[in-house]
Amino acid sequence: MSPAEPTAPARTASAPAGEGARPLPAGYRSVPLSAERYREVLDLDMWAFPSSVEVDEAHKSPSPLTWSRTFGVVADHEDDRAVPVDGALPVTTELAAMHASYPFSRFPVPGGTLPVAGLTWVGVHPQHRRKGLLTAMIDEHLARCRELGEPVSALFAAEAAIYGRFGYGQAANDLRLTIPRGAALRDVPGADAHTVRIEKADRERHGELVAALHVAAGTGAHVATADGCPVNRPGWATRETPELQAAFWSDPVAFRGGRESRRIVVVERDGEPRGYATFRRKTTWEQTGPRGTVSTGEVVALDAAAARALWGVLTDLDLTSEVEPFVLPVDDVVTHLLVDPRAAAPRVADNVWVRVVDVPAALAGRRYAADVDVVLHVTDARVAQNAGHWRVRAEGFGPARSERTDDAADLSLDVRELGSAYLGGVSLTSLAAAGLVTEHRPGALAHAAAAFSWPVAPVCSWVF
Repeated sequence: MSPAEPTAPARTASAPAGEGARPLPAGYRSVPLSAERYREVLDLDMWAFPSSVEVDEAHKSPSPLTWSRTFGVVADHEDDRAVPVDGALPVTTELAAMHASYPFSRFPVPGGTLPVAGLTWVGVHPQHRRKGLLTAMIDEHLARCRELGEPVSALFAAEAAIYGRFGYGQAANDLRLTIPRGAALRDVPGADAHTVRIEKADRERHGELVAALHVAAGTGAHVATADGCPVNRPGWATRETPELQAAFWSDPVAFRGGRESRRIVVVERDGEPRGYATFRRKTTWEQTGPRGTVSTGEVVALDAAAARALWGVLTDLDLTSEVEPFVLPVDDVVTHLLVDPRAAAPRVADNVWVRVVDVPAALAGRRYAADVDVVLHVTDARVAQNAGHWRVRAEGFGPARSERTDDAADLSLDVRELGSAYLGGVSLTSLAAAGLVTEHRPGALAHAAAAFSWPVAPVCSWVF
């Protein structure tokens, strides 16, 4: 707590951030947050997301936040425990809520990249819930995205029921497996030509290797292109900032959950790194012997042979009984390499959620898998500039155009469903089957669904 706070230029209770934005309720105001308040930010975060880790312990770890994009909501109130000054109680402030975003300047969308705001660290103290603070913060965030020229916002939803009402649509899923140790894998030519290094993960030793392979896996630079358009993996955000890199390589004991320090497997062919997997092991001793779990972080491979070499190592570590990958694409090659995929107990979880903030910029900023000429009627209750009719045109994988039009709509949908379909992983036809997309011109739905699809399933390999 501090006796005074600077007000943020973007937002106060009486000055909305932009068109459609909700003001904060009386007694609250928005303030920029800085690194000097990191401990206070952590305290609020642990009120919003309960943790067994103490604030002082968490404070020892580097912050992943970009502080110029981190904002709080403070509550002003009189301190009735203080001595009155000139007959009035001094006013103190309390950090009641916060939100931040990561600057993804090259976030992969189908066939290219766009600047995207990765919404994160959204939290409200229990004392201040149900007062409209979240709504005000989201509106502020959307207004700021438009000001910064970020046509899309993306997030991981802590609670799936929350963000749809703000126009975010579930745009990607990820695959979770529990692979038995020694699971039979199909052979891949060239897999045994790889050399393997199994080491303690170290930023100085592995940082550049991991960053380069991770970028290559997302951009599709290592695979053939379609008509000059990279067949990339939409949603594959990279850790672009120094703060995100520092947080990723930090390995505090308090956050290991009883597992060992981070390890890494690197597979190389002819001296060239072709894949890596980070992992931790945890072993328990039972009457029948040791039972251990290999918990992987990212498993990244540039081709099938490298993937087969990686999974061969992960499924054959001593004193273990299972491998639990954290996040995999739903089309990951391991689903085809496993001889018995059913034994891995596959289940699907929601991954990235997408909010289209600037409809014409977002639609023109991605590529399309088929010819498209469609007029979309878009509704948006929060960003008025998005509402209306938009014509999208593209030939095959070529550049797209999007512009406002008075022509009759071929399809009608809310911005939430547009966000779901945006990365190419959710079909417009499936949304229409659920009554969420309406077809006005026969055949338009099938053609648009084919165009909005993408050959590679979207996913983000880490939770931001």
